[in-house]
Amino acid sequence: MTKPRSWTRFFLCLLFAFLLVVGQAEWPLMAQDTQAPLAPLEIQEYPVTLDGEVLFEVRQGIGSFTPEERAAAIQRRILQVAEDEDIPIDSITIKRVGDRDNVTVVQGNRPLITVTKADVGDRLESQEEVAIELAQRIREAITRYRQDRVPQNLLKNTVFAVLTTILTLILCSVIIRISGKIFPPLSRWGGERIPPLRLQNFEIISRETVERWLLRILQFTRLALLLFILYLYLTFVFNLFPWTRTFGKNFLNHFLGSLEFILTSIGNYLPNLVAIAVIVAITYYILKGVRAIFYAIETERLVIPGFYTDWAKPTYNLLQILIIALAAVVVFPYLPGFDSPAFRGISVFLGILFSLGSTSAIANVVGGVILIYTRSFQVGDLIQIGDVKGIVVQKTLLVTRICAFNNQVITVPNSSLLNSTVINYAVAIREMGQPLILQTTITLGYDVPWRDVYEAMIEAGRRTTGILDDPPPFVLQTALNDYHIAYELNVYTRNWKGLRYTISELHQNLQDACNEAGIEIMSPSYLALRDGNTSTIPSNYLGDDYLPPGFRITLPK
Repeated sequence: MTKPRSWTRFFLCLLFAFLLVVGQAEWPLMAQDTQAPLAPLEIQEYPVTLDGEVLFEVRQGIGSFTPEERAAAIQRRILQVAEDEDIPIDSITIKRVGDRDNVTVVQGNRPLITVTKADVGDRLESQEEVAIELAQRIREAITRYRQDRVPQNLLKNTVFAVLTTILTLILCSVIIRISGKIFPPLSRWGGERIPPLRLQNFEIISRETVERWLLRILQFTRLALLLFILYLYLTFVFNLFPWTRTFGKNFLNHFLGSLEFILTSIGNYLPNLVAIAVIVAITYYILKGVRAIFYAIETERLVIPGFYTDWAKPTYNLLQILIIALAAVVVFPYLPGFDSPAFRGISVFLGILFSLGSTSAIANVVGGVILIYTRSFQVGDLIQIGDVKGIVVQKTLLVTRICAFNNQVITVPNSSLLNSTVINYAVAIREMGQPLILQTTITLGYDVPWRDVYEAMIEAGRRTTGILDDPPPFVLQTALNDYHIAYELNVYTRNWKGLRYTISELHQNLQDACNEAGIEIMSPSYLALRDGNTSTIPSNYLGDDYLPPGFRITLPK
């Protein structure tokens, strides 16, 4: 079946061609405005028409009538005679009326047109001969005018128009169906016969591109054929009816005039078009060369001291924007209507909108560029910004997206990042080769020996998965408070991606190690009266023979 899209394209083409031809009636006036001042104008001729057919032209006025007013009056009188079917054609004759130097074409006693010596001019014919010729033209035109409006002729022409419309639609449908079936095999056949264009190992024009262009050429040929059929159809149908015959007779002239106007405009614009094509081609190859250089840097085939590989892609994107912007600045003067007030007004309006609405956007872009070249973090790093902690999943010029541990994606503007402290848990491992130090703190009373605490905490660190034995864990006393001592356990790890689970396991092992060593973790501090109270250590660590101490009451001395 024919695809609906093919019918849509067909009817759009019909509509475009119709508007193109109708619009040509105004285009010559537009074209005249753009031309240079002409030489002194020739004598203007005003046609006298009947039913769209030009009978003759009027070049001279008569009396107080201008040539244009005279032509309109003659045309109006002839139309009145043609519409009155009771007036016989033979009543149109010539005779001298009033001034014997002039000959008048009359209908009965009604003057239609007066032929003066000025009308004859340098012609070899006499006034009588010119008048006889004009009378004959008027009689023939009126005869055709009346015959075309006979009901039998109108009915016959209507039937012809309907049949022609049906045949045209059938023909166009057959062309679209047949072409839809044979065009793809023809394009594939041409793609197999035409070799692809290669430059060493780089394929400039592939086989698929050749097939695609061949298919486009065939489709354009089909469109031209359909437009030609449309032209024949409209010319024939418009000539069937007297009300559209004028348009039908001038259809080809309008179409050729439209085509000439388009081709002339393209020809006048061709030098600018060539300049634009050259600028675009140069820009394309510059971008292609720059992309190759930065791709080599990104893949470490090209090493520039001090230029990191993660800078390659964002630097290329920035250069791409700058190169395209520079090319656009160079191309704009060659665009049609660049110097027009409308173009300037739109440019100023867009500039004002961009200036007023892009303040925060520009700040984010600047922040994004600074973050790229300061290398605060990369995609995949674990970072913490204030209360936000998670993995960096996307970094753009405007925002940075962080996936938190609960899979919530947090979008942070780059301008906010620029003014915040960023903690990166991955950069030391990735770039410095140094393991990450995890720290956790517990507080114990002064009655617990600190050596026992050190031993228990270090043992907890060694038991934890992902903790390095070299360098070994160590403990620091960070504070001697009023009621307790703060012990800080420091362990080394390279598994920053599993940081949450490592810290959780470390806390579990701290509880087990302290309980096994008989150390009660009193954090924060509280006051315990041991007389008669059971230890806070879980019972499975105390043993079956454990008994709570009894109450000891002593008298004061």
